Amino acid sequence: MSLEQHYTAILEQLGEDPQREGLRDTPKRAAKAMKYLCQGYGQKLDDIVNGALFSSDSSEMVLVKNIELYSLCEHHLLPFIGKAHVAYLPNGKVLGLSKVARIVDMYARRLQIQENLSLQIAEAVQQVTDALGVGVVIEAQHMCMMMRGVEKQNSSMVSSVMLGAFRENPSTRAEFLGLIG
Repeated sequence: MSLEQHYTAILEQLGEDPQREGLRDTPKRAAKAMKYLCQGYGQKLDDIVNGALFSSDSSEMVLVKNIELYSLCEHHLLPFIGKAHVAYLPNGKVLGLSKVARIVDMYARRLQIQENLSLQIAEAVQQVTDALGVGVVIEAQHMCMMMRGVEKQNSSMVSSVMLGAFRENPSTRAEFLGLIG
């Protein structure tokens, strides 16, 4: 059964008529949207990075702040939306700036929980750059808490992962957290 057929069945189970004017193409559109929202499954880290590693003598923190992210909660298939802050301490190599955002997108475009997303991003940056340390903080609002369940409209979740120097060195961690505000 195709994804489109499954959406037709879902509409029928909800008591809707998938043939009414407003819903006629909804199963096709919903299937296309879901494939787009989950496109990270078809992506590979090496392809995302595409060799964009450059030699550098810098050992100072590289930080990319406020990377927008959109993901789907694996528990309810509802969106969580927020921003990621990703930092690393170079170890002879720096990563092309846009690649950090592409790494965030690749993992966000999978069914996720925010805690795992933070870890996957940190481990990917570590793997690619061989950095002395990596820090990732994600702040997001979860529609599964806002639209259903406890319905808390102003709630947000913050998750963090600190690897290497970000975990071991309190001043490195404090600098990172201070820079992201």
